[in-house]
Amino acid sequence: MIKLIATDVDGTLVKDSSPSVYPEIFDVIRELRKKDVIIAIASGRQYYSIANMFQPVADDLIFIAENGAHIRCRGTDMMVVPMNPADAKEIIHDIRSLPDCDMVVSTQDGCLLESKNAAFIDLIENSYHNKAILVEDCLAGSPEIIKVAAFRKNSIRETGENILIPKWKDRCKACMAGEEWVDFMDASVDKGKAIKTLQDFFHILPEETMVFGDNANDIGMFAAAVESYAVESAREEVKQHAKHICRPYDEMGVYQVLKQLVNE
Repeated sequence: MIKLIATDVDGTLVKDSSPSVYPEIFDVIRELRKKDVIIAIASGRQYYSIANMFQPVADDLIFIAENGAHIRCRGTDMMVVPMNPADAKEIIHDIRSLPDCDMVVSTQDGCLLESKNAAFIDLIENSYHNKAILVEDCLAGSPEIIKVAAFRKNSIRETGENILIPKWKDRCKACMAGEEWVDFMDASVDKGKAIKTLQDFFHILPEETMVFGDNANDIGMFAAAVESYAVESAREEVKQHAKHICRPYDEMGVYQVLKQLVNE
C-alpha cells in the first residue's frame, strides 16, 4: 500500500518554468489525502514558488524545496540545510563572471536577485511566482544561503556540464535542473535524502513510497522509493534509474498514474 508520494514539478508535472499546474492534479491530491496518503512536492524551485503554484491544496502538502535543502509543511520548517558560506561566495563570483547568465540566491525567506534583466526578474516573479528580493549584492549582510542557481535562457547545459559542475562536484552538490539551470547546494543535500527524512518521520517504508521525476536531480528520489516513475520525456540516463515509465507532462502522465492509484 502506497503511503507517501512525491513528485518533481518542472519537466515532470509541467513544462519547465510553467507558472501553473493543471487543476485536475488538485482533485487527485484531495482524493489521495482522503485515503491518508502523504503527498510531497519535490522541486529545485524555492518554497514560495511551489507553495504559490499549489495554493488551492497547499495545506494538504509537504514542500521539498531547493532540491531537498528546505522542507516545509503548513508554514513550519521540518529541515533547512544551509550552504558553506565560503563555497556560496565563490560560486556567486563564478556565476557573475559568466556571459549571459543570471542568478538566484535562495534563503528561507525568499530569493535574492542582483539581476537588472527585466525578462529574468519577470520570469522569477510572474512565471515562478517566487518571493523575489532585488538587491545590489547578494552577499551583503551575510545571508544564510541554502541554494545558488545559475540561469541562462535556452540552455546552460554546456557551461554547466563542462565548467561549473566539474569544478564544484567534489565540494558541494552541483547538478543540472532542467535545460536552463545549474543548482548548487550543500554536499549533503539530495531529494532522496529528503524523502528518507519523511519516511523516517512518518515511519514509512521504501516499498510504501512512490516518486516521479525527469532529471538528474530526481535520481536520488528513485533510489529511496520502490515505485519510481520517470516520465517518457526524461533523459535516457534518468530513465535507467526508474522502475517505471509514465506518459510525459503534456499527456498528464503523473495524473494518470495517481488517478489509477485512487481507483484501486
